[in-house]
Amino acid sequence: MIDLSAMTTETRNKNTMRLDEMSSLEIVMAMNKEDATVPVAVSTVLEDIAAVVDWCVAALSDGGRIIYMGAGTSGRLGVLDAAECPPTFGVSPDLVVGLIAGGEKAFIKAIEGAEDSKELGRQDLIKHNITSKDVVIGIAASGRTPYVIGGLEYANSIGCNTASLSCNKDSEIGKIAKHKIEVIVGPEVLTGSTRLKAGTAQKLILNMISTASMIGIGKCYQNLMVDVVQTNEKLNVRAQNILMEVTGLDRQEARKVLSQAGGSVKTAIIMTLTSSSKEDAISLLDKAGGHISRAIKMKM
Repeated sequence: MIDLSAMTTETRNKNTMRLDEMSSLEIVMAMNKEDATVPVAVSTVLEDIAAVVDWCVAALSDGGRIIYMGAGTSGRLGVLDAAECPPTFGVSPDLVVGLIAGGEKAFIKAIEGAEDSKELGRQDLIKHNITSKDVVIGIAASGRTPYVIGGLEYANSIGCNTASLSCNKDSEIGKIAKHKIEVIVGPEVLTGSTRLKAGTAQKLILNMISTASMIGIGKCYQNLMVDVVQTNEKLNVRAQNILMEVTGLDRQEARKVLSQAGGSVKTAIIMTLTSSSKEDAISLLDKAGGHISRAIKMKM
């Protein structure tokens, strides 16, 4: 029998022992009060998060990928973060991959027993042809999910950098991963419902990992999201606005330069700020590893 008694995420919250007797306002006030403690908990593990980001930046710069693995809520959060990277940063869907126990259908409907298979975790990584260049991040609020354990063990065996993200101290996945992030958010408002504070903490940390990693490979300039994929009118306008903000061009001029740059905001910025041709701008960006700031300094 699994012993859950030592897991903080499974213990009862003394502040909500009367949860079933509370009014709707009292319930949401209690939840809000507990949620306010989550960013504080995350702040205690920032160095661990940054270390994983450094791995991810190195991997992405060397042809590797970020691969999230999890089950249930943890798996869904990983899939969600991965799914948001292509439209946000203009990257291939293969660059950040989210794997959930039970496959894609488990995202909207729980697949009973899928998380209990270490072999399934191993097989899912094999199907995705992972190599030693990839970073595999196992996510489990409990820190003991067999699916994640199996994946981390396999990833270790082929030389990947592996990290764990859990909400319990001295977690099983933390002992297997080469680097662990253990964010202790305390007992949930509703005992054992780790989609609450634990899920919020995981979401915050995944936001940090993917965003900081993308910044690290040149997907932003200053604090602007410059690799905009213009797939609709809103994004067309956003691309123009970014170029206008950085360069001082008016909208008509911005549209013209974007057209000359083949729709690439980054290329258009370099063309404008360094008075370069499209070809020279692309070459500068390539030499600068995709970083606009570095490309500008190289031209000066």
